[in-house]
Amino acid sequence: MADIAALLDDLRAEGDDLERLVAPLADDAWSTATPAEGWTIAHQIAHLAWTDDAALLAVADPEEFTGPHLREALAAYEQGRDPVDEGAAVGVTTPPADLLDRWGRGRAALQETLREHAASGAKIPWYGPPMSVASMVTARQMETWAHGQDVADALGVTREPTARLRHVAHIGVRTRNFAYAAHQEQPPEQEFRVELTAPDGEQWTWGPDDAAQRVTGPALDFALLVTQRRHVDDLALAADGEDPQHWLTIAQAFAGPPGAGREAGQFA
Repeated sequence: MADIAALLDDLRAEGDDLERLVAPLADDAWSTATPAEGWTIAHQIAHLAWTDDAALLAVADPEEFTGPHLREALAAYEQGRDPVDEGAAVGVTTPPADLLDRWGRGRAALQETLREHAASGAKIPWYGPPMSVASMVTARQMETWAHGQDVADALGVTREPTARLRHVAHIGVRTRNFAYAAHQEQPPEQEFRVELTAPDGEQWTWGPDDAAQRVTGPALDFALLVTQRRHVDDLALAADGEDPQHWLTIAQAFAGPPGAGREAGQFA
């Protein structure tokens, strides 16, 4: 059984690390462009705030989330609009101090509500299949880390990798077949072995010991790959077998359609 308290501690720490990057910024620095096309630092924080608010609604009022909220989102997509992008665009109209306060209050409320909800064991509705509390917390941690990477890249900051990368890597492995489906491809029948070196030198592993095909390399590089924050050619990942070689070109830890990712050499 997942240790929800430990997962929530990691989620809080991930948010705190990102907050320490953006809190000292002057207002004009929030308009700094990030590697995500069309998105500034303010867009990144506004997006996290919007998604945390949506997650809080899903936990606290599932009927409202699965009713009006999802209907509005679906209508937006049918009209060729993206409610996620729209949520970020609205957020950037807020003064940076207010946006930072909104995000801080929202993530704190979400974490406390998830802590209380964990005892029920009930799944949480979401834009895809319903999620357990552990899965929701891990997904929020992954997304906070990924958008935090965009902010760090925009500021020219190198972040110290932590053991929290295991959550990102775990989602990246678990979403292997989803990545194939997102590209209208059939996933391989056999599991891969994934062996990653953690920041402290520990080995993190997934899949059968005797798997014929495998992926190896630094956990940080794998996390950057599956969140599409770096191009595979710029990472120290090795794939033994044709299937994992292809997987590394399409892997994604996030829901939704495949992203554009980053160009090779962009951060050389």
